[in-house]
Amino acid sequence: MAIAVPPDLEPATAEEVLAYAAERFHPRLFVACSFQKEASVIMDMLLRIEPEARFFTLDTGVLFEETYETWRAVERHYDVRIEVFKGISLEEQARRHGDELWARDPDACCGIRKVSPLEQALSEVDAWVAGVRRDQSPLRATTPKFHWDEKHDLWKVNPLADWSDGDVWDYIAANGIPYNPLHDRGYASIGCTHCTKPGAMHA
Repeated sequence: MAIAVPPDLEPATAEEVLAYAAERFHPRLFVACSFQKEASVIMDMLLRIEPEARFFTLDTGVLFEETYETWRAVERHYDVRIEVFKGISLEEQARRHGDELWARDPDACCGIRKVSPLEQALSEVDAWVAGVRRDQSPLRATTPKFHWDEKHDLWKVNPLADWSDGDVWDYIAANGIPYNPLHDRGYASIGCTHCTKPGAMHA
């Protein structure tokens, strides 16, 4: 796919960024849904703009029960169906690599349960949306709102890049949207049960 010069979306609001992405890429636009609070905000915003927007999740098989409950809640609330991508089964992973690979080699476990399924999810689209915010970590401090994702060879949209944690919570409160209750228990970021701890960002 030819890489055209993108517009300058840095001054744009999150809604304007999503509107541009939907107009340019839908239906070949895929929204990553991690069932964290940023994902709830993006889903709410985008469905107001494009009711047929497409969402996907990576089901590692070891997500928190609260995450699965949030998954069911947002599907009911918005009457959407989130597409699911998975790696090999946990049983097959244990057979090939031994039990509790996440404890011995977390990078290898993530490669199987997250990286490979993500590559599969993105292989048939031209752009994807993520909930990355610049204030989440030093590594994310320069995240643009719209850029070419060389790793996955497609466009990446980060509409909440310049939002604060307070901005996210204000939007959730103002619009009454479902969110993962683990945030109320001190989890800043929510991934798999074995690797996520309260108060820490999870990659």
